Amino acid sequence: MKLDLSNTFGEEKIECIKDRSLEALDKILNKSGEGSKFLGWVDIPTNYDIEEYEKIKECAKKVKESSEVFVVVGVGGSYLGSRAIDNSLKPYFSNNKEVELIYAGHQLSSTYMYELLEYLKDKDYSINVISKSGNTMEPAIAFRILKDNIEKKYGKEEARKRIFITTDESEGILKKIADTEEYETFVIPYNIGGRFSVFTAVGLFPLAVSGVNIDKLIYGARIGKDKYTTYSFEENIALKYATLRTYLHDSGRIIENLVIYEKRMKYISEWWKQLYAESEGKDGVGLFPVSSIFTTDLHSLGQIIQDGRKNIFETVISIKNPDKDILIEETKDNLDMLNYLSGKSIDYINKKAMYGTIFAHSEGSVPNIILEIDKLDEENIGELLYFFEMSVAVSGYMLNVNPFDQLGVEKYKRKVMELLKKS
Repeated sequence: MKLDLSNTFGEEKIECIKDRSLEALDKILNKSGEGSKFLGWVDIPTNYDIEEYEKIKECAKKVKESSEVFVVVGVGGSYLGSRAIDNSLKPYFSNNKEVELIYAGHQLSSTYMYELLEYLKDKDYSINVISKSGNTMEPAIAFRILKDNIEKKYGKEEARKRIFITTDESEGILKKIADTEEYETFVIPYNIGGRFSVFTAVGLFPLAVSGVNIDKLIYGARIGKDKYTTYSFEENIALKYATLRTYLHDSGRIIENLVIYEKRMKYISEWWKQLYAESEGKDGVGLFPVSSIFTTDLHSLGQIIQDGRKNIFETVISIKNPDKDILIEETKDNLDMLNYLSGKSIDYINKKAMYGTIFAHSEGSVPNIILEIDKLDEENIGELLYFFEMSVAVSGYMLNVNPFDQLGVEKYKRKVMELLKKS
């Protein structure tokens, strides 16, 4: 991975606050900062429970043998990580016979749930319910409905073999259900919060079922750990990214737009938004994370980014080598007047569109950070996600907040429960 800060107007200015990022990193590595009991994610790529890891592979094999569809029931960090990686690695158009991942419990649309049950009527399927407590409303409701459906379809004994629970090791509603019904279980480590849990069974089990090489994914995260825990500010681009974001935040840039030029990465953007919003957005501070798919969204958002209020900056993810490419061929009549592109590839054109947009937005006083990855595969994605995790932990401490709690989320949950009980 490479980080280009040349279009940000702040590359030199971050030198004056880099000590704050080093102090933040020290709090993380020495577990001396607020929320330090939730730092298990830092070492997970090199300190994984091997027995649990092998169990993930064994159960994934069983699901592949028995199911066409794997329903992942969870919300927020319980599903965004696996969806981000799975979507990024699967072809756009495919008739392959891998197990299909479908998600439930991430919304309360009655139509979605009804149509999901209709879709599953003619499919062999299994379920993975993911929740640390088991009392989060969306997945709890979805599981109640799906549990009833799968038991009616297969009978209670066979359904028991098709239901997998990922939850707390020792307590909570879901743990109690799993013990009572004797479901196969996986552990969400007590010291890892949901939005940092992608490299635990939360993300790894669904991904193993879908055919992702989780060995390579963890290897990429391990590379990230080696790179982004070093105290060298010049070498550690996670520190540089966190420091520049903090500088821009303090300078009045209150919105960060994560830009992708490959639509398959859409759910990496969604995962990133939760990670940064819940980690930084508290005590009246924090950057508001949004995302765009260019060049598509240039035809709707480009105008306001270019000429609107200057309270935004962009982080652009560039993929150096695409999975596939197509050359533009010359035509004799040149009716579309595009022969000047003959011999050039679509990816080449996409890259020119990317740099042209970066330069235009920069000239319009919108700073642009460029984060380049070599290609979209398990190893690079593993490193990328670890990079973002470390960066947000550093920037959270630089903003003087606890990056590992989310008390604001709990407030709306309580209000919803109050309204439901009143009705």
